[in-house]
Amino acid sequence: MIYFDQAASSFPKPKAVAEAMVYAVNSVAANPGRSGHALARQASKIITSTRVKTAELFGCSNPKQVLFYQNATVGLNQAIKGLTWHKGDHVIASAYEHNSIRRPLEHIKNKHGVEVTYIDTPEEAGEESFISAVNAAIKDNTRLIALTHASNVTGRIFPIDDVITIAKKNKIYTLIDASQTAGHIQIDMKKQGIDMLVFPGHKGIMGPQGMGVLLVEGSIGLVPIHHGGTGSFSSSPNQPDSWPELLESGTLNTPGIAGFHAALSEYENRKHEIVPRETILANRLVEALEKIDGVICYGPNSNSFRMPIAAFNIAGIPSQEVSMVLDSHYNIAVRAGLHCSPLTHESLHTNKQGIVRASLGIYNTSDEIDEFINAIKEITAAYREVEL
Repeated sequence: MIYFDQAASSFPKPKAVAEAMVYAVNSVAANPGRSGHALARQASKIITSTRVKTAELFGCSNPKQVLFYQNATVGLNQAIKGLTWHKGDHVIASAYEHNSIRRPLEHIKNKHGVEVTYIDTPEEAGEESFISAVNAAIKDNTRLIALTHASNVTGRIFPIDDVITIAKKNKIYTLIDASQTAGHIQIDMKKQGIDMLVFPGHKGIMGPQGMGVLLVEGSIGLVPIHHGGTGSFSSSPNQPDSWPELLESGTLNTPGIAGFHAALSEYENRKHEIVPRETILANRLVEALEKIDGVICYGPNSNSFRMPIAAFNIAGIPSQEVSMVLDSHYNIAVRAGLHCSPLTHESLHTNKQGIVRASLGIYNTSDEIDEFINAIKEITAAYREVEL
């Protein structure tokens, strides 16, 4: 199979990821932080070392403020719902947010009377237009800017550094959803001034599913959205005040965290690439798609810096139908539909048709690009004949 669904979940994984997980299951199966015996200490060591490595790679000052969850969605919920909200507070986000940001924002809007502004500027208007729109949206009561680093639908990258500069000037917290960029673009919380950063382990980092992280830089008062056992401070009926126990309840996913640690080590070896090879391949793919009569491309053009995503449609054909043909006739995996980001499709006027998304990873090849382009040419030609 040609796997072009890397933005949903990376495949295949580095060999070291599975090996680390197998070791954790077979040799360190104890509950971290719950007992004092040797196996429990080994499990705790895996957790602690992974916090340290994550903090080092992403510029978080305090490893204890690296929080492990089952996915990025839980991390985003903790970051958004964990702030103390009051009626009339204001949040700024983009119209390109995944539902993992949009739905928690709509929740605090409905529950607490928080106002939410979704910035929508067209791709062709450029970064300055988006930055100006953010600046114009700021109010005296704006408390948070929650922004995706890059669109999971089109691969558009947002100017987070400029937005963070504006936020700092106005004493507004920032939450960056790096679900698509972590593992592809270098991120340093301290240097960039990011207050909260969230990303999953299973996408660009190339780790296992069931792993997500929330990193918090500096002193931000978050209240837990989950309460329960922490393995320490057990005599108290209340959640501990110390980090990470304050915001982590229940048994952690030690095998997943072990695999995540191995994936981080692999990422460390490639993180200094100026333009990742998968982005170069994606630009080549978009350039070829733009030349096919009947294909409509969305997002950055082939000359722009982008995520390794090609978003397109074929004339009026439903995107799901194109995806099914690619799967059943060409053994090519893509994703089609609304991609859990309906506001994006409202902006692009693709609500009914959806979009076909081909997303690339570090193991995809130039030959696979050629096969994919040939498949799209054949599909386009076949539908054109049906129309005639």
